[in-house]
Amino acid sequence: MHELSIAQSIVELAEQQARSHKATAIEELELEIGSLAGVELQSLEFALESSVKGTMLNDARIVRHDIKAEGRCGDCETEFPVETLFSPCPKCGSYAVKIIRGKELRIKSIVVK
Repeated sequence: MHELSIAQSIVELAEQQARSHKATAIEELELEIGSLAGVELQSLEFALESSVKGTMLNDARIVRHDIKAEGRCGDCETEFPVETLFSPCPKCGSYAVKIIRGKELRIKSIVVK
């Protein structure tokens, strides 16, 4: 379950940032997670619940923003929603598609006290 190591990394990064700003606690943590990030969302939520116990995030509100994946065709430049990493262009059928959104897994913001 790699979601546990992801959750632990999120907690570590958030605490590092909070400490660097002389904070005593984290009130809110905002995450952006793309639909193609390779993360099982329910597992990540469960792992985060466990990982925040006894940390600066113990009472933090965790806000998750789900980012829908989009691609751009390298042949006709059409931008379109994608469901998988290998979705063809709906306009020309090309597989020369670059994923431009949806692989994100990042901390967007941290609110500290």
